[in-house]
Amino acid sequence: MSIEFVVVVLVVVLVPGADFIVTLRNTVMHGRSAGAATALGVGAASVIQGTLVSVGLGAVIVRSQVLFTTLRWLGIAYLFYLAVQALRSAWRGRYETDPQTGGPGERAKGLRQGFLTNITNPKMFVFYLSLLPQFVGVTAPVWQWLVHAWVLPALGTAYLIVLAVLAGALRDRLLRPVVRRTIDAVSGVALLGFGARLATSRA
Repeated sequence: MSIEFVVVVLVVVLVPGADFIVTLRNTVMHGRSAGAATALGVGAASVIQGTLVSVGLGAVIVRSQVLFTTLRWLGIAYLFYLAVQALRSAWRGRYETDPQTGGPGERAKGLRQGFLTNITNPKMFVFYLSLLPQFVGVTAPVWQWLVHAWVLPALGTAYLIVLAVLAGALRDRLLRPVVRRTIDAVSGVALLGFGARLATSRA
């Protein structure tokens, strides 16, 4: 595995996306364990996407207009759903003074949101299909494809877990109502933007 490949993946990981927003918001709302669960959900979805591309099924999804379009609109709908939740919370501005943290329900919700946010983004298949062939030979064994494909979820999950830990350490400050309203408002607008960009993309 080349250094160039790792550098490209690191750049992609460090660019804030919907997974970053959802992980941060869940950490602030329900604590670092919920944020870490969100990160694991994102990573699990990325592992599935990378695996499908490595065994040749990712190309089938991208080439099938019905599958790709269905997945894309599911992703758009889910991002808009999360955006509306965040914006409604910001508009109301009513927050618990001592919100629950780290419970099984919050962790399960975080895991589910992280997974659905990523698995419904068909652009990830396009990304894998455009990146991996540049570093893995077409005739290379499947295990080499898998090793390269799983670098993204490994680094991405680690990065999001670090984000959850850092945000969790600052959670007492982030729980102030004015800060929470700001985070909810920014999160909602950002998620709307990601959804709109996915809706207007052609590939």
